[in-house]
Amino acid sequence: MDAKRPMYLTIEQCVDHIIDVFGTDIRIGSPLGLGKPVPLLNALYHRVKQNPQLSLTIFTALSLEKPSWNSELERRFLEPFVNRVYAGVPDLDYMTDLRNGGLPPNVRIHEIFCKAGSYSKNPEMQQNYISSNYTHVVRDCATNNNRIVANMLARKETNGNLTYSLSCNADNTIEGLQEFRKAQQEGEKRLAIGMVNSELPFMYGDAEVAPEAYDVIIDTGEGDQPLFSTPRLPVADPDHMLGLHVSTLIKDGGTLQIGIGALGDAIAASLDMRQNNNEVYRKVVQDAGITGEYSPLIDELGGTGTFEKGIYGSTEMLVDAFIQLYKSDVIKRRVYHHIGIQTLINQGLLTDEIRPDTLKLMIEQEIIHPYLTRKDFDTLQYFGVLAQDLSYEKGHIVAADGARFSANLDDGQNLEAVSGNCLGERLQNGVVLTGAFFIGPRDFYDHLRKMSDKERQLFEMTGVEVANQLYGGEHLRAVERKDGRFCNTGMKATLLGHVVSDGLEDGTVVSGVGGQYNFVAMAHALKDGRLVMMIKSTRQEKGKVLSNIVYNYGHVTIPRHLRDIVVTEYGIADISGKCDQDVIKEMLKVTDSRFQDELLAEAKKYNKIPRDYQIPGQYRNNTPERIASVLKPYKAEGHFGPFPFGSEFDLVEMIVAQSLKMLKQKSVSDSAHELGDMIASMPDTPPENAMPMMERMNLAAAETPEEKTMQKTLMAGMRLAGII
Repeated sequence: MDAKRPMYLTIEQCVDHIIDVFGTDIRIGSPLGLGKPVPLLNALYHRVKQNPQLSLTIFTALSLEKPSWNSELERRFLEPFVNRVYAGVPDLDYMTDLRNGGLPPNVRIHEIFCKAGSYSKNPEMQQNYISSNYTHVVRDCATNNNRIVANMLARKETNGNLTYSLSCNADNTIEGLQEFRKAQQEGEKRLAIGMVNSELPFMYGDAEVAPEAYDVIIDTGEGDQPLFSTPRLPVADPDHMLGLHVSTLIKDGGTLQIGIGALGDAIAASLDMRQNNNEVYRKVVQDAGITGEYSPLIDELGGTGTFEKGIYGSTEMLVDAFIQLYKSDVIKRRVYHHIGIQTLINQGLLTDEIRPDTLKLMIEQEIIHPYLTRKDFDTLQYFGVLAQDLSYEKGHIVAADGARFSANLDDGQNLEAVSGNCLGERLQNGVVLTGAFFIGPRDFYDHLRKMSDKERQLFEMTGVEVANQLYGGEHLRAVERKDGRFCNTGMKATLLGHVVSDGLEDGTVVSGVGGQYNFVAMAHALKDGRLVMMIKSTRQEKGKVLSNIVYNYGHVTIPRHLRDIVVTEYGIADISGKCDQDVIKEMLKVTDSRFQDELLAEAKKYNKIPRDYQIPGQYRNNTPERIASVLKPYKAEGHFGPFPFGSEFDLVEMIVAQSLKMLKQKSVSDSAHELGDMIASMPDTPPENAMPMMERMNLAAAETPEEKTMQKTLMAGMRLAGII
């Protein structure tokens, strides 16, 4: 990049500048999730909305929205929560208008990844969705003539030197800035805009950029805003059991990728138990039948012991679960971005502690040449092999006291002298996690902000072209990501091994491909890598329980030739390399037993499995009741709770939320007609144990007929939830 200094503008000045540069056709890209400069986007959107002569195209993903409500009961529950958790967080005005049907015709929004299910009934978003792998987003936006990139920045000034960090969204921003600068050098109009938000933690790695990376920086305080948080979701019994199964596949000294949500928290909670309460962990996986059924696979791929070496996080998304695992002493394996050093560590020839024979070892293993150039010296000093107070002058290593040593280590006596006087104590500049973007609950942000710079440097942020794939650094990334377990979530899986993650067979977009395919491909490319595809075996739809394991489906995200391991709450299906009948047998073993016979009959109908095949008896008890019975004694001891890492909700709010959920499920079930009589049968005065919930919903002293009906409706929900 050239050394052109950025312009420092206000928001309105920046909007004026955008229109001056691009005229009536404005095309702007902004990061997924948290990194959007919301005040700038709102100002630009309103300027275009007020002027039909302008057109605005927004390329983005995961436009964040605060929780909303569809009834007065939901409002009474959610509004105080939203006011508490999202105080000061600005709305994206284009999303508000989109939801209200007020998006003007001169504005178009192209999302590349959506909050799951949030746009399933929205024609505007369904029609303008762009399906793209995460690593292809910059390319695909360029195909649509995107001309502006705008993102939030963290700011740091040290000894008069000003630097910025892409913080929460290094993901596509790094590549976008690089491509924009190339286009500008070729005479094309492009504009890179950064807006400083003092609430963002300053993250290191490739996320750290110089001011010259931007054409415009808004550093006026207008971007200072609380960060949008995503409260933790409750972890149900099936989630916990799925997490238990996955936790046995993680090898000490290996690599882990997980995503956001209940399943990620479930895996982290089980790994925490494995590390810090190992006796209970071993007992529960034995009681659940996991070690008995899968011991050969566990011995090969994972384990049930504690993590002595620890795990390295190699992930697209730095989620709260990784911070919890860091605090639990699970995420602690440091990797070093040097092929030679990392290879020696993997081979057990080198540790974090520098030994007197380290230089000799590195020469013997041809990691370094016997004669150290300045570049060699700088590299060894950066990684801590050589002490930090040394300098390099004309082929000599110079100590702080002036002592000089030849850089020619081919001389045995000189090598001994350098090794005795110039080595560091420990390796430096390792990282325990590499990620591309983050979003999470409020205490997650607080933890990142409160870390010292040195500790935060352990969590490097980089682009998806690095985090999500091997290309461009295959050898180094392969040795760093050894024994990788890439844990991804799908909506459905077929008996033949196809996985459905992003959409429905009628074309409805549910979420997006995101980086899932990238991690699938990387798992297959790594000799010791494995893909762990997590599928909850059932779902509820209009009050009915349906299987997420199906015989066939008219939409596929990950095709069956890329199958590997599928995990449900009922077990582990290792289907890598197996023939069709064996894949079907393995998938049936992890299917809910209510649907096994139907699926088996379907497979026999199409001659994909022998006519006389029967599912073995030990797999015919895949039921929620069995899972509940396994976990019940451990839950009584305080394990496997709905929020293993805490919640934004208090206990009363959790009860209300569960009651409202049960009401909603009942209202769309086959027995919905019973709900009216059930509500009418509730007492006129709530029982004593219901009063805290009534007070939270401002219904303790119901006066109007509407309030009395809501009071009884809430009591019905509490009855359905088993509270009263």
